[in-house]
Amino acid sequence: MLQWLTSTTAGKLIATFLISMLPVVELRGGIPYGVGFGLNPWVALLVAMLGNLAPIPFILLLLDKILELMKKQRGVIGKAANWLEGKAYKNKATIDKYKALGLIILVAIPLPGTGAWTGALVATVLRLDRKMSFPCIVAGVIIAGIIVTALSYGVASLF
Repeated sequence: MLQWLTSTTAGKLIATFLISMLPVVELRGGIPYGVGFGLNPWVALLVAMLGNLAPIPFILLLLDKILELMKKQRGVIGKAANWLEGKAYKNKATIDKYKALGLIILVAIPLPGTGAWTGALVATVLRLDRKMSFPCIVAGVIIAGIIVTALSYGVASLF
């Protein structure tokens, strides 16, 4: 099975998509995987962006209910919910100051602790309008994807 994910075009596409869906890893891992295994950089970018965005509508719609259930639990689950909310509130000042642009920037910076999952978490916890949040997250993913693709493809080789 692993060989199929690295030796066939379909496997590389599926792996790139699935890797990009993962929290923390997101397209920061999916694009280098795809490019590293020989996918065209534009194809890797598109597939990784689609994979990164696939869970976001569900997160925006369901995360508040999930966090409420988690907070009612004792132990690790309750602490995890509080930690996630605390992580979201750390970005409150930026979002309050820059509004939609702040959410785009939060998602666009391809560093650990940023990205579409974090953007969706922040939008949910801060109760931002979903109709505004999703396009901002999409814009941030596009920007992050372009940055990661340029780095993965080798910006230095362009000069």
